[in-house]
Amino acid sequence: MIEDGKPLFLQIAEMIENSIIDGSLPEEAQAPSSNELAAFHRINPATAAKGLNQLAADGILYKKRGIGMFVTSGARDALRFRRRERFARQYIDPLVAEADKLGLGIDELKSMLDQREGAR
Repeated sequence: MIEDGKPLFLQIAEMIENSIIDGSLPEEAQAPSSNELAAFHRINPATAAKGLNQLAADGILYKKRGIGMFVTSGARDALRFRRRERFARQYIDPLVAEADKLGLGIDELKSMLDQREGAR
């Protein structure tokens, strides 16, 4: 699960985000503790805590003093919105730019996507 090249705390944050998005960590549920994450992934607890704190700073998790971190109400929708925006910037914008270079209109591009979807 842990991969090279990306800071560990960001990977931890992304794993928790993925769990929220896929519903395995529902809103208002308690997130894994930094010690649980550290033991499971064999990393420093401070690194795991940094990932959790990043999510808290982003408004995805909130702290209950003495109890732990919990998923914020509305976190799933917020994450899906952010990921869709990032998806559009990373994939859709370059796709449309390349289609423009090739003289492909939006209707032709949609048709190509429909064909790909039918082939799956």
